Amino acid sequence: MDLVVIGAVVLFFVAVFLLLFFAAIRIVNQYERLLVFTLGRTNPDEVKGPGWVLVVPIIQRGVRVDLREQFIEVPSQTNITRDNAPISIDFLIYWRIVEPYKSVVEVQDFNGALKNIATTTLRAVIGDILLDDVLSKREQINEVLRVKLDEVTGRWGGKVTTVEIREITPPREVQDAMNRQLSAERTRRAVITESEGNRQSSINVAEGTKQAEILRAEGDRQGSILRAEGFSLALERIYQAASQVDQKTMALQYLEAFKALGQSPSTKYILPLEVTQLADSFRGFLDSVNQGPDGDGSRSGTGSRTLGSAAPGQSAGEAGEAAPETRTGF
Repeated sequence: MDLVVIGAVVLFFVAVFLLLFFAAIRIVNQYERLLVFTLGRTNPDEVKGPGWVLVVPIIQRGVRVDLREQFIEVPSQTNITRDNAPISIDFLIYWRIVEPYKSVVEVQDFNGALKNIATTTLRAVIGDILLDDVLSKREQINEVLRVKLDEVTGRWGGKVTTVEIREITPPREVQDAMNRQLSAERTRRAVITESEGNRQSSINVAEGTKQAEILRAEGDRQGSILRAEGFSLALERIYQAASQVDQKTMALQYLEAFKALGQSPSTKYILPLEVTQLADSFRGFLDSVNQGPDGDGSRSGTGSRTLGSAAPGQSAGEAGEAAPETRTGF
């Protein structure tokens, strides 16, 4: 009987020990830390984890701290700019815990404290900036907010990594003015683009006309040179042919010319030479033609008749009347 009681008591204590042992075991994840309070007291060395951590029940208490980066969304806040323009801004804050001891001991609610301090800091920052700068310098505002929030949360064991303004909503009047300005800017750019296109097209047309004129002038010059060379060659050929013509041939050419003149209805003729020289040429030609092979002045039984001489049995007057009339006009 005594052994049974003793065995029951031993089993009871073993069960209690195992129950307390398993109750004292805490499994801390890689992204967590466990701050252990012993009888309500703690210090930075009591930050445990990751892995198995033994927390004595009733005597010790553990507080888990998440080290992962988190974010909070600050709802839209109405702020007044430096030039007294109301504007609504909402933004996101990304933060994480770097000192678990301070995040538990120094602040009660880290998320709530960060959201409130972010709201007041945003109003202070926007109050020192003009409306145009708020709309155009979003990156600078993000950086200023991050630096200021990081200074405040540093004493709480946290770190603000990024601040991103999500939306800026200006007043309706400002939006209308911005739309009109944007429309005017687009119109200005369109006009500038069109004028640049017209200028470029005019330059291209002028350049093309210039090139065409240059090519045309070059063609005319080459044509003039070729025509001059052809005319010069023709004159050389004419000169060569004329240099081989004797006095008899020239006299025949004169007679053919006079024949054509006689058939013309004109009453005045202009001869580009002395009439006496022309008559001498005819006289010499006729003498050479009428002179016989024996030199007696007879040819084929017919007496020779020179220009301006009377035939036998004719008087001088009749010879003059019988002679063909030569009309000259100077």
